[in-house]
Parts: sequence; C-alpha cells; structure tokens
Amino acid sequence: MKTWRTSHGYSIIQVLKGRSNAFILATTKYNLLVDTGPVRKRKSLGRNLDKLGIHRIDLLILTHAHFDHAGNAAWIKEKYGSPILVHHAEVASLQNGISDMVLGTMLYSRLLVKFTGRLARFAMRFQACQPDIVSGDQYDLQLFGFNAFVMNTPGHTEGSQSVVVDHEIALVGDTMFGVFRNSIFPPFANDKDLLCKSWYRLLETGCKLYLPSHGTANSRKLVMQEYNRLT
Repeated sequence: MKTWRTSHGYSIIQVLKGRSNAFILATTKYNLLVDTGPVRKRKSLGRNLDKLGIHRIDLLILTHAHFDHAGNAAWIKEKYGSPILVHHAEVASLQNGISDMVLGTMLYSRLLVKFTGRLARFAMRFQACQPDIVSGDQYDLQLFGFNAFVMNTPGHTEGSQSVVVDHEIALVGDTMFGVFRNSIFPPFANDKDLLCKSWYRLLETGCKLYLPSHGTANSRKLVMQEYNRLT
C-alpha cells in the first residue's frame, strides 16, 4: 500500500487503488478514511485495513455520495463505528443510496450518459445510510488531531469536497482525475467553470501533491498548467 507523509508526521495510506482509490489519514491516535470504493471492493478494503491493524475509524469523509465512493459507507459505519461526514448537497443521495447522474465532458462520456443514463442510475445504487456530520464550505479536522480541513470543491457535483492536509497534500475526489496523460480533467462534471474555480482554490492552499479518487497523483505543476489552459 503506497504511503505519503507530511511535515507533521501524518501518514496518508492508499488502501484501495485501481478503478477507485480510498485513503487512510493516520496518526498514532486517529484514523480517518476518505471514501470507501464500490461494494465490489469491500473485501479488499477490509483486508487492507486488517493488514494495517485498524479496528476503529474515527471519521469517514466522503468526497461525494456516488456509488464508487460511498458504496461501503453503511458497512464502514457499522463495522468500525465510524461517523460519516458529507457535504450538505450530498445528504439526499447518501440517505437514498442513489448516485445522481453527472454530465459528460468528453464525446465518449456524453454518449455514455445519453445511451445508458437510466440503466446506469439503477446499476449505481448503493446501501443507504445517515450522515453524522454535514459540512458546508469548510470543516476543520483539528478535533480529530490533524492540521487538516475539508473544503467544498464543486464542479463534478455540487457537494464535492477535498481534504487538505498540512497545506501539502490534498485528497481531491473527482475534482481531478489522474488517469489521462498530461490532463487532470474528469470525464464527468456538472459545471466546468466551477470545477476550474475549485482547482484554483486548491492551488491557493499551497499543496504540492493532489491525490484523486481515480488514477495516480497529480503534481502542482500539472494542476497549474491545466488551470491556465482551461481558463
């Protein structure tokens, strides 16, 4: 499992990788989980948490309430006693277990939404659950022992959010992708202008590394290049 460390000694551990990433933000006292992956990744997630010796998760942060991010939220809450934090714009999706459709930003993704919209909506359902903490523009994580905060970074969805750790590393959900060569632009987003504004806000945090929920890490240089290209 790949691990990054910040200047305050926090560990960011990639506990799921591939189609959907999930990360543990850890100190010697606290464990926070960012996203859960889809239901089909439950065994892998549980196995990796066991390998790390994690039996309690102090907070589950959902970057947004889509099936590939919140698919195991109810299970995590029950098994690890974890309260769930989600943005207020995502509450209904989490409570209903329904992934809201997102617009395509590229030809293939627009066609995918057009021709599989209703079927995909059914396939993207997940086990509903109740949030415990509802965030807005920003939520401080100092209560959980971290020099970190959750910030609203809309664009993919209205309630998309990112976790900024030590002003060094940001866990950005689907606000950026790390799949396409020399690009961070996601194939699905409801508001491209808001998405670019969110990139700018993330750059303002001073972070040098951006960990997306799909693909590999993005450098600050690449994010700046993409922001300048698209604005």
